[in-house]
Amino acid sequence: MLDSANYTPRLRDLYQSEIKAALKEEFGYGNDMMIPRLDKIVLNIGCGAEAVKDSKKAKSAQDDLTKIAGQRAVVTKAKKSIAGFRVREDMPLGTKVTLRGARMYDFMDRLITIAMPRVRDFRGVSGKSFDGRGNYAMGLKEHIVFPEIDFDKVDEVWGLDIIICTTAKTDAEAKALLKHFNMPFNS
Repeated sequence: MLDSANYTPRLRDLYQSEIKAALKEEFGYGNDMMIPRLDKIVLNIGCGAEAVKDSKKAKSAQDDLTKIAGQRAVVTKAKKSIAGFRVREDMPLGTKVTLRGARMYDFMDRLITIAMPRVRDFRGVSGKSFDGRGNYAMGLKEHIVFPEIDFDKVDEVWGLDIIICTTAKTDAEAKALLKHFNMPFNS
C-alpha cells in the first residue's frame, strides 16, 4: 500500500483540498506557508520495571510498535545506571518510532477512525494536552486497540505515548488543525 509511487493518504488529500483553505480563512494567513501542518508523529512504549526483570520484554514491545507504526521501531536504552531501580547503563527500557510523510498520515487516520473508537469508555481526548508551541501529547493505556496487534498472541499489554508535532505557532492553531482532522476533543 505505501510502496506504490502514486499513493497519497486520505488525510493528506483532505488537508490539501479542504483543511488548508479553512485554516487560511479562520486565522487570516497571508501566505500558504504560514498555514500549520503536521510535521511528525512520535510513538513511544516505555517498558520500565518489566524490562529490568526480563530483557525480552523490550524486544516484544519493539515488535508490537513496529506492527502498529508500519516502520521499524528503535529500542531505547538507559543513559546511566540507577541502583535504586536496578537499572544499568545501556539496558533496554523501551522503544520508539518517528513517523513522517505518508506513514504519518496513515497512522493518524487509523488512530482517529479505528483505534480511538475501540477504547473502552472513550469520551474523547483532552483538549488541554498542548505544550504551548503547537504540539499535542496523548497516551493510550492499551496498545491492543490497533487492529495490527493480534490479541491472542500478546504476552504483555503496553501503554502507548503519542506525540503529534505540528508547525503551528500557538496551541489554538494546532487545536484547530487537529479538529479539522476530526480529532475527538472532549473540551
